Amino acid sequence: MKTAELVFIPFSAAGHLMPVVESAKLLLKRDHRFSVTVLIMKMPMDTGVTDYTQSLDRDSTDRLKLVELPQADNILELVRLPPFAFLSAFINSQMTQVRSFIADTKNRPGSTPLAGIVIDMLNTAMIDVANEFKLPTYVFYISSAAFLGITSDLESLSDQHGQDVTVLSDDNSCDKELSFPSFVNPVPSKVLPSVVLDKEGGSTTQMSMSKRLRETKGIMINTFLELEPHALKYLSDDEKTPPVYSVGPVLNVKGGGDGPSTCHSEYSDDPVISWLDDQPPSSVVFLCFGSMGTFDGGQVKEIANALESSGHRFLWSLRRPEAGEKEFLSTSTTAMVVTSEEIENGIRRLMDSGSERRKKVKEMKEKSRTAVLEGGSSYASLGSLIEDIMDNIPQPAV
Repeated sequence: MKTAELVFIPFSAAGHLMPVVESAKLLLKRDHRFSVTVLIMKMPMDTGVTDYTQSLDRDSTDRLKLVELPQADNILELVRLPPFAFLSAFINSQMTQVRSFIADTKNRPGSTPLAGIVIDMLNTAMIDVANEFKLPTYVFYISSAAFLGITSDLESLSDQHGQDVTVLSDDNSCDKELSFPSFVNPVPSKVLPSVVLDKEGGSTTQMSMSKRLRETKGIMINTFLELEPHALKYLSDDEKTPPVYSVGPVLNVKGGGDGPSTCHSEYSDDPVISWLDDQPPSSVVFLCFGSMGTFDGGQVKEIANALESSGHRFLWSLRRPEAGEKEFLSTSTTAMVVTSEEIENGIRRLMDSGSERRKKVKEMKEKSRTAVLEGGSSYASLGSLIEDIMDNIPQPAV
C-alpha cells in the first residue's frame, strides 16, 4: 500500500495550533495511508497551548507524532522587537530547526516518503524550506474564505497597482464603501480588518503573507461550502489563487486546552460548568475572542454595558494581558469602537426567541453537521485534497 508522511507546522497560539492539529487528525482518520509529524515552535511567552500539547504528547501514536523544536539562541532578543517584527523574526528563527528535521527525516533509512509540508497561514516563510527539499506546501487557513479573498485583493492593490491600503483607515476614507469580489455586498472601509490597515508593520506583514500563499499547492480553509458559497466560488474561479479545499468545521470537541472545555466529565466540578448546567438550553451568550485577542478599555466597557443591558445570560472569557505580552493578533487600540447600543442590538437579534437570525443560525448549525459527514461538501473536499496529495508525492532522485 502506498503510504505518505506529512509534516504539519502550526503557529503556537491556541487559535492556530488547535485547528491545525485537529485537521491533521481528521486526515489520519479519513485515510490510513497517512502519517503526520507536528512540529511545535515553542513561543517565549505563554500562549495557552501547554495543556493541549501535553495531551497530544500523551496520545501520540505511530501515525501522529509531536516534536517540540528547540528555541533559537537569541529568543530573548526577539521578544524586545515590535509585535509584527517579532512575528516574522520568530518564525525565521525556527527555519534552521525545521530544515534539519526534514533533512533527517528524508535521509532516515526505510522512512515513509514525505508527501509535503502543511503550514499555518502565518508561517509562509516555511515555504522556502519546502522548496529547498522540492516538497509541495499546503496551507491551513484558520480564517474565513471571505477574509482570504479580501486580503488577497488588498495585496493585489498594493503590489500590482502600487496603492497604499493603510490610507483606507484615514478619517477621510473611513466612510467609503469598497467592493470586493469575495463579498456579496460592499464593505465599509471602517470595518476592514485592523491588521491590513496597521501602519506599524501589520499591513506589510499581512500583504507579504497573502502574496506568498499563491506559491502553495493548495489551501485548506476551516469553513464549509454552505456557509460561504459566494467567497468559495470566487476563490475557485480566481486564477491567482491555488486550489481551495473547504474542510470545516474543524473542531476540538474533546477539549485539552488550558481551562474548562466541552470535555464535561473532567470539569464537572468547575463552578462555570455547574452554572451552565443550571441554565435553560440555548439561553447563554458566550464571548471569547481567542487566546491572544485583546481590546482596549473603552471597547471592553462597551461590550460589558451591552451584555448587561441586553438582559440575556452571558459567559465572557476575559483576561488581563500578561506583562510584556505580544499583541500581534490583537485588535488595534486605534480601531473604531463599536458602541454598546450596536452590540446590544446584535445580541437581541441573535438571542430573542423567534428572530430570523436565530432561525438561520440553527439552520446553519445543521448544515455544518451534514458538511463533514460522508457525502457532505467538506467530506468531498477533503477527499479531493487527499487525492491531490497522493498524486503529487515527490519521487526520489535516481
